Amino acid sequence: MKKIIQRFCSKRMSAPFIGLLPIFIFSFITNMTSVAATPVEDSADIKTAQSTFLLKAGMELVWSDEFNTDGAPNPMNWNYEYGFIRNQELQWYQSQNASCKNGVLLIEGKREVVQNPNYSPTSSDWRNIRPSASYTSSCMITRGLQEWSAGGYYEVRARIDVTKGAWPAIWLLGNKGSWPDNGEIDMMEFYRINDEPHILANVAWGTAQKYKAAWDSSERLYTDFASKDPDWASKFHIWSMMWDDKYIRLYLDGELLNAIDLNKTLNADKTNPFVSSQKFYLILNLAIGSNGGIPDDSKFPVTFEVDYARVYKVIKKKLK
Repeated sequence: MKKIIQRFCSKRMSAPFIGLLPIFIFSFITNMTSVAATPVEDSADIKTAQSTFLLKAGMELVWSDEFNTDGAPNPMNWNYEYGFIRNQELQWYQSQNASCKNGVLLIEGKREVVQNPNYSPTSSDWRNIRPSASYTSSCMITRGLQEWSAGGYYEVRARIDVTKGAWPAIWLLGNKGSWPDNGEIDMMEFYRINDEPHILANVAWGTAQKYKAAWDSSERLYTDFASKDPDWASKFHIWSMMWDDKYIRLYLDGELLNAIDLNKTLNADKTNPFVSSQKFYLILNLAIGSNGGIPDDSKFPVTFEVDYARVYKVIKKKLK
């Protein structure tokens, strides 16, 4: 913490910056506990801490899960998906693959067989035509428990597994209507494109064709990050989003990956899911296969670890 403050304060302050000092100081005090609780490993962490601190200026923490209690994740925050769900992925989702230990949420993708109770050899639905699953994992969702109106600052500190077959994601969906008209925000996805691992930051909305999305995507090669830090995959990183009425900006360790102009995110009926009155819920999941690639069974189990998830909103002025 001392290094962060010294490094931050050593920069020359311009007159406009001085004018904003009260906001920065208030934000610093309200967020001091959460910053201090996050271990700072090196100069890159200090730079990230500075960047995220500035993004949060003028914001207050309205919700978080620090995953500090060992055992099952907090049921006041999380529901689960079960079975085969989407994208013809290989995993069977179940709650028991998610647990908290030593202050971290651990989602495990395991190589194990689960019989499909919905199996029907004559079904036309891919979810039902499979007699069993060869992999299990978890998908955790805050829907119906913790939801937030459009806008704000979101931050998730996590460590992802880059093993072939793994497809971890941090994302949000709107709670009204069907996909993609309800809006999707992918703060983080890791998967393979033409068998090359990528880190993605995306937003999706509806088109005139039902269930067909329009996308604004950023696709960065994983090697862009690993070449700068060979230990990148062994470390925790901060995925964050700044969301106002004009843009959604998605960051990785304080670096801007994608800025989505909300003037263009219009559904076919001209509604805009990202500036509407609906609320959004958070999803943390680890898929196996599909875009993740053919799993490397020799590397299983694969993991997705989350240190914390936090939501901030603009501080409202109190009436005198």
